[in-house]
Amino acid sequence: MTALLEKVIDRVSGLPARKQNAMAHLLLAEMDADGQWDKSFKSSQTELAELSRDAIEEHRRGKTRVMDLANDF
Repeated sequence: MTALLEKVIDRVSGLPARKQNAMAHLLLAEMDADGQWDKSFKSSQTELAELSRDAIEEHRRGKTRVMDLANDF
């Protein structure tokens, strides 16, 4: 275990049980979400590569433009 994680656990252990459980749920949810992202990216490499090639081709054909942050959102 890293020193930083030990520090977090030490601080969380001083909280009331309700808050400890809330922190545990947040951490577990984040870990689950991270695993889902990894799984999604691994299973979609072909599609991502195709989208990347399409985007590069559109740019080469002049069908893209620089994003105007003031007006595009």
